[in-house]
Amino acid sequence: MRCHLITFIRLLFVVFPIAADGSSNPIQVAKDGSGDFTTIQKAIESLPMYCYERVVIFVKEGVYNEKIRIDRDYITLVGENCENTKIVYHQLRNDWNKNPDAIGPAVVNIFADDVILKNLTIENTQPEVGPHAFAIYGTGTRTILKNCTVTSKGGDTVSLWNYKQGMYYHDSCYFEGAVDFVCPRGWCYISNSTFFEHKNTAAVWHAAPVNPNQKMVLKNCDFQGADSFYLARHHYDAQFYFIDCRFPALMRNKSIEHVFDQEHPENNRPYLYGDRYYFYHCSRSAGNYAWFADNTQIWPKNTTPQTVTPEWTFDGNWNPETKELLEVKKITCGKGSLFLYFDALVMPLGKLVIKSQSGVLFTYHTGAGRDRLEFTSSEIFPTDDLSKPFIIVSGQIQGISATLEPQKTSTIFTVSETNY
Repeated sequence: MRCHLITFIRLLFVVFPIAADGSSNPIQVAKDGSGDFTTIQKAIESLPMYCYERVVIFVKEGVYNEKIRIDRDYITLVGENCENTKIVYHQLRNDWNKNPDAIGPAVVNIFADDVILKNLTIENTQPEVGPHAFAIYGTGTRTILKNCTVTSKGGDTVSLWNYKQGMYYHDSCYFEGAVDFVCPRGWCYISNSTFFEHKNTAAVWHAAPVNPNQKMVLKNCDFQGADSFYLARHHYDAQFYFIDCRFPALMRNKSIEHVFDQEHPENNRPYLYGDRYYFYHCSRSAGNYAWFADNTQIWPKNTTPQTVTPEWTFDGNWNPETKELLEVKKITCGKGSLFLYFDALVMPLGKLVIKSQSGVLFTYHTGAGRDRLEFTSSEIFPTDDLSKPFIIVSGQIQGISATLEPQKTSTIFTVSETNY
């Protein structure tokens, strides 16, 4: 009996063995020729220009003296370990401006969404302290840096500059540079990380030029650096949250600076929202300055240190720390096909086969990169099977958006409501 129905499905948790980072067969890069490629860029260029599935590129230990351009969505670039897996290149921004190449102005250039960099050292090796020298530059959104060391002696070390939709999550990282060396535009959440400033200028910078909700959150972070460096500044509207951060004795007694061009006021952007600098439980090793005292009394309504999570930071549009299972929102069937609709973009892993309660097998047919997967079967199955548990016989279903741990379904899902 053929059917057409809408159902809402609830998933039951069952552990399913899939390799770390969501790929059973990652592409391997190794300088010694023991992998699929000897350079990271060649591995990226081997992929289709339009990726509809998350691809993991595993980089073995070594020093990779190359600039790379990530222009495919859904790439996870993971090193064998952070200390000994290094991407290094000497690149001044001014040199690139004079002689631009197609790769980009940084060591790692991200022109794609949902990119994850993990267990890597990325170093701009130009030696001069101060001039702009990107280690990472990007215009994508939902960018994750996890357990990475990102360094430059110049300014703007980490420059993720999608000022309209940019959302960035960094955890357990080490950042080093001079002058605004972590300088996001948009939304940014950084936790458990260390910052080292080479010059007596501002360490971090933020811009919220198009949306009053854009913000930069720094939680449980340590700052170090040159004598008399100061914490932060901005040229446009910005919003800073410093929570449980630690500052050194040599940090200058200077509050976050709104930079205003006195000589050329026509260059200044409208300052619509005023100073938005929020602090909680921050400390300096040689005694606290008054300007970073707790000020939760002026925080936005219904905002507390406990509510400042990654999901809150990104206004509910992204939760890179999610541990929730993928939810199947509805199911339809007809003409030998079964369609599962999800609450996220998904992909199949392995040979994906599901089975109905009566034993009818459905094999994955198409849909990777969308929120709907199509399965086919040569058998006719009873309609009441759709209100009983389905079992994943082989393979798995995984989300493709950037999250710390890949989102997957359970191996069993059950129809809770049906409408024929």
